[in-house]
Amino acid sequence: MHFDLVDAVIEQSTEQIVTHKHVSNAEEYLQDHFPGYPVLPGVMMLEAMVQAARRLAGSTPVPLVLGQVRALKYGAFVRPGRTLRVTVEIHKRLEGEAIEFKGEARLLPGIDTTEEPKVAVSGRFVLRPVRR
Repeated sequence: MHFDLVDAVIEQSTEQIVTHKHVSNAEEYLQDHFPGYPVLPGVMMLEAMVQAARRLAGSTPVPLVLGQVRALKYGAFVRPGRTLRVTVEIHKRLEGEAIEFKGEARLLPGIDTTEEPKVAVSGRFVLRPVRR
């Protein structure tokens, strides 16, 4: 099963990418997480950052997979109808074509436009070439 967690690329440079992910009630993984109070699973928030990082890394001879996660912090529930603004930047390039990224996903203001964007997830992670 494949989930596309990048709905739009807002901006991109060689070192940073900003994407949006709109969370819809129609997304099947929300049906069980949690019945009566659907929220985007934390692993899907991380996956949104990973997918943005893969786009930032561009095409590589070997696919990049998640190799390590550090200092991951969750800060807010993401309910259907909300939009995540995912910002990922290259932190450093490592040996063997691995790349360490810093990422953050913030909830864009909903109906209350005076609301400060809350951090839903932040942390550092490494994408490394798949081992064959």
